[in-house]
Amino acid sequence: MLTLDSTPDNPVPPGGTLIGVRTRDGLTLRAAYWRAPARRSRGTVCLLQGRAEFIEKYYEVIRELIARGFGVVAFDWRGQGESSRQVGDPRKGHVARFDDYRLDLKAIEESVLVPLMPEPYHCLAHSMGGCVALTGAAEGWLPFGRIVTVAPMLSIRMVAWPAAASAVARSLQALRLGRAFVPRLSHVPGVGALLGLGHRLRGRRYVPHDPGASIATMPYSGNRLSRDPARYARNAAAARAVGAGAVGDPTVAWLAGAFRAMARLRDPRLPARIATPTLILGAGADPVCGTPATERFAARLKAGTILVLPDARHEILHERDPIREDFWAAFDAFVPGSPVPRVEGEARRVAPVEG
Repeated sequence: MLTLDSTPDNPVPPGGTLIGVRTRDGLTLRAAYWRAPARRSRGTVCLLQGRAEFIEKYYEVIRELIARGFGVVAFDWRGQGESSRQVGDPRKGHVARFDDYRLDLKAIEESVLVPLMPEPYHCLAHSMGGCVALTGAAEGWLPFGRIVTVAPMLSIRMVAWPAAASAVARSLQALRLGRAFVPRLSHVPGVGALLGLGHRLRGRRYVPHDPGASIATMPYSGNRLSRDPARYARNAAAARAVGAGAVGDPTVAWLAGAFRAMARLRDPRLPARIATPTLILGAGADPVCGTPATERFAARLKAGTILVLPDARHEILHERDPIREDFWAAFDAFVPGSPVPRVEGEARRVAPVEG
C-alpha cells in the first residue's frame, strides 16, 4: 500500500492526494497532487526528481509552491521511492533504458496533470529530472509550457574518467550485467583489504562501502549535496523513514543509460531545438554534476538562460536560506509567463564555478 512518510521536522503538506499511476508497460508509480488555491490559481508545477530521490524530500518546496498559488504534482520515477522496481533488490537505483522515464512522465500527464490539475503546466526539475526534461523539450514530447531546472545532469563530476566509465558500463551491460550495482574499485578482490590496512595505519576506522546505502544518509561532513546542516539532517531522517525508497548506488544499466542521455545533450545542435522557455539554475560549487558543461549548453539555447548561484552545492533546493532566496527570486520572475531573463543578451554567470 502506498504511503507518504512524515517525520517531526518534515510533515506531509496538508491537502494532498496520494494515488498509484500505471505506466503503459505495466509499472505503478507513486504520485501525489495538491490542488492550487481556488481563488488565485497560477497553474500547476510538476516536480521531476533527481536520481535516488523521493516525494518526501520535497515537502518544503511543495508548501512554498502552494503558497505561491500553484497546484503541485510530485511522483517517484520508476526504480526509486515507492514506485515499482524492475530488479529484485529494491535498494538498487535501476532503469532498463533512460527512454523509459518518458513512459513515466506520459503516465503522469495522462492520469494526473490533464484530468485533475489546472493549466498552465510547468516543471521544476532537479539533476536527472533536468536531463529528462531537456531531452523531452528538444524532442518535442515534454508537456510543459515552462522549464525550470536546477543543477541538471549534463555531465557527472563524480566519475574520474567518464569516457572509460561509459565504455565499461556498456561492456558490462552487453555481458548481461545491467542489473548489477555499478562496481567500485574497493570491490576488487584484495583492494578492500589494502584500503582497510591503509586506514588502520593512519589510526582510522575503515567502513566498507555499502552499495545499498542512500547517499542522503551519509555523514554531513564532506557531503556533496548541501551546506545547510539542518536541511541535510531533515532529508537524512526522511531517507531513513522511506527505507529502501531512498535507493543506494545505481546499476550498470542506469549508468550506461545516463551516459547515452548526456551524450545526446552534448550535440551542439540540440539546445537550439528547445522552443520551451527555459531557466537553468546552476550550482557554483557542484561536486556532482559539471556546471561548466551546463553553461555551454545554456549558451546555445534560443529560449532560455542560466543563472549560476555562488557557493551552492548540488541540491540548490535544499541549500542555505540565502541561496534558496536567490533561487525563488529567479523562479518568481520567470514562472508563469514572464519573459526569459537575460543579461546583456548572454547567459548570466553570477559567480565563478569551483573546480
